[in-house]
Amino acid sequence: MISHDLKLSARTETIKQIAKEHGFMDCKIAKADVLNQEAKQLESWLNLNYQGEMSYMANHFDLRIDPRKLVPGAKSVIVLSQNYYPESKQNADAPKLAKYAYGRDYHKVIRKKLKSFLNELVMHFGEVEGRGFVDSAPVLEKAWAKRSGLGWMGKHTNILTKQKGSFFFLAVLIVDLELVADEAVPDYCGNCTACIDACPTDAIVSPYLLNASKCISYATIELKANELPSAFSDKMNNWMFGCDICQDVCPWNRFSKPHAEPDFNPKNELMEMTTADWVNFKEEKFKDLFAGSAVNRAKYSGLMRNIKFLPISPFDETSY
Repeated sequence: MISHDLKLSARTETIKQIAKEHGFMDCKIAKADVLNQEAKQLESWLNLNYQGEMSYMANHFDLRIDPRKLVPGAKSVIVLSQNYYPESKQNADAPKLAKYAYGRDYHKVIRKKLKSFLNELVMHFGEVEGRGFVDSAPVLEKAWAKRSGLGWMGKHTNILTKQKGSFFFLAVLIVDLELVADEAVPDYCGNCTACIDACPTDAIVSPYLLNASKCISYATIELKANELPSAFSDKMNNWMFGCDICQDVCPWNRFSKPHAEPDFNPKNELMEMTTADWVNFKEEKFKDLFAGSAVNRAKYSGLMRNIKFLPISPFDETSY
């Protein structure tokens, strides 16, 4: 008779194989426990007002720290990663998009994969209660990634792996299946402070602590003001949507390899656009170029606000 532990081990390995077949880069498991330590850290971060105008970060606090409130009877948290590191990059002199926004909106791509993944679990194991989350619900994905051993939290607060760096999305599937939990991995940042030193706005106020309200990504995406704060003047480093500086300088990202997800491939036109093209960018072109893209979060008005804030020469004249 097969032992309970062997059954759990076989079930867990089957799930990891299914994740691989669905194109996920990695799959790790954590026990569906309350995030007590992480709750204290989140509360402290909110009390410092480091969330800026992202008031939603304080909503549904109880759901963020207890997966069983999201999925009654939850026993395991399946943590998945999806590589998005691009093979090519934009024109060097053009205003920059964060690499995660080159292709189709990752929420849509990964949510579809999660649905298919969960359906296949039902086929293998019978009735499974579960919910998938992709950065759009009160779930602390990075906390679960750390707990599951998918990676460690770098000093820039992104999840890192020794093998593949940090250019990947995180997804979480909370299920009522009992599985074998993985072990957390050590922190391999060591004495390195490359990300802290390189941040032009000093948003990484100390190792593992990010003041999001000072982050270029926050300013260009989350901040809805008509104009960007003067505190960001001459510190944008030509970023018009998001920012990759802390990841670009991280030594572990020398191991990043191009993704194999067609939906994340950028349009050739996007890669070839020059500064002049962006300065004269029209709303009709925005709708065409960014159909189904995460850049829609900023809207055309927000993207142009960001571009006009950059110290690029075409704006010295009456070009807008």
